[in-house]
Amino acid sequence: MTLEHDRILTAIDVGTNSIHMVVVRIQPALPAFTIIAGEKDTVRLGERCHQTGRLTEEAMQRALESLKRCQEISQSLGSEQILAVATSAVREAPNGQEFLQRVESELGLWINLISGAEEARRIYLGVLSGIEFNNKPHIVVDIGGGSTELILGDGHDPRSLSSTKIGAVRLTNEYVFTDPISSKEFEALQAYIRGMLERPTEELQTHLQPGEMPRLIGTSGTIETLAMLHAREHLGIVPTPLHGYSFTLVDLQEMTHRFRRMNIAERSQLPGMSDRRAEIILAGALILQEVMTLFNIETITICQRSLREGVIVDWMVTHELIEDRLRYQSSIRQRSILKTAHKYQVNLHHSERVAKFALSLFDQTQGVLHQWSIEERELLWAAAILHNCGHFISHSAHHKHSYYLIRYGELLGYTETEIETIANLARYHRKNNPKKKHESYRNLISKQHRRVVDQLSPLLRLAVALDRRQIGAIETITCKFSPTNRELQLHLQAANPADKCALELWSLETKKSSFESEFGLKLMPVLETKMAEFST
Repeated sequence: MTLEHDRILTAIDVGTNSIHMVVVRIQPALPAFTIIAGEKDTVRLGERCHQTGRLTEEAMQRALESLKRCQEISQSLGSEQILAVATSAVREAPNGQEFLQRVESELGLWINLISGAEEARRIYLGVLSGIEFNNKPHIVVDIGGGSTELILGDGHDPRSLSSTKIGAVRLTNEYVFTDPISSKEFEALQAYIRGMLERPTEELQTHLQPGEMPRLIGTSGTIETLAMLHAREHLGIVPTPLHGYSFTLVDLQEMTHRFRRMNIAERSQLPGMSDRRAEIILAGALILQEVMTLFNIETITICQRSLREGVIVDWMVTHELIEDRLRYQSSIRQRSILKTAHKYQVNLHHSERVAKFALSLFDQTQGVLHQWSIEERELLWAAAILHNCGHFISHSAHHKHSYYLIRYGELLGYTETEIETIANLARYHRKNNPKKKHESYRNLISKQHRRVVDQLSPLLRLAVALDRRQIGAIETITCKFSPTNRELQLHLQAANPADKCALELWSLETKKSSFESEFGLKLMPVLETKMAEFST
């Protein structure tokens, strides 16, 4: 796909502390994007009910009002599409999915929920769009309201991605009850942060080569606020932009020490410090201090591009606008699926044949039996590759095991809804058809994605039947549709002229009912054999 004219797009990051929006002009000819507008609203969506963990009505209402303003700004600037993602607050809340449904119902805005690993990957893309890594290792730290992401990369594939449930809002709500903070609470908070960070920092360090000295890059409002305070104190002015500004661990330790002696009102009087940021800055500063201490890194450099810009970069990569240093990301979905297949010892030869048949059925029935596009085609391919991964756990009910392995495997490049769709397609490659009483099917909150599962799982069932013996007995399939008879003839070309493909034909007979009931027609398999070749 080639896009030649400029495009205006909007990216929205629905975080635990704030809702961030950027509106950008994409110039495909360069390729590059320019930020033409930005909006930030501290809505504290992560202020959840202590008893239930649910998002509160007040927090959801604040978020809805903020998202409505973002929509209005986006529309006024002529943006053609809004790409919205939600992170830890919505991921963890029992009513997170209900909130997303409410946003869609009231505002007509679809927000994609992403996993912690996918959030880290897109932060990495955002940082790469603003900083040249020069093939040298960089650690990126993003401190949000509900989670902290740590990423190691050198400008190519990320070597390590992690998301840890420590954030400035979360820790303040759960560990800080005195103002100023008492010594006992401060020590408990510091110990908890260090305990939570030890494992991800150790795991990241295993991906460093001997002698490598990574540079530390910091993103997010917390780290930018710390940089702003540092610059005002040491330079007398705040650089515009802050992008590229650095400060040291020693200076950070001094700031943290001052914050712990001040109450919230005193911190809010610091030049440039908002009341809302003053409440959580101590926990945020302490997270960063522990990160720098554990990695033994003395200096951090600010990058003002992060998740929202990463959402834009991901869109550009998907639409084949970036072919240089980010080119590898265009295949992130496929490589993530194949890596998962390898992890669960999938018979890849069989799965690739199933995928070939599933996509052939998809392509030949597109516009006739269904109207799905390339996005849904990719989900069908992923489900076909992984449909049998449940065998890794047990042969019995392996389709259900496949669902759970896919659903909780943190596939990269996909939203949570897309992962749920892939998992459901794999779940229904055999046995029962999709039913509302099934928990896995109910987890698809989007009616559109339920419809994807309804219509594409029958194609996957047929594809699995076509390779029943897993030996490649069927070479090609051709669909011939008869609207008068409401019949679809499936012409099968056998790889071996002597092979009657009896087991494949029997399997098609047992599997075709879901296809016939979904599309309201009769499926008629017809076996054709190659003409024998004679030599003279």
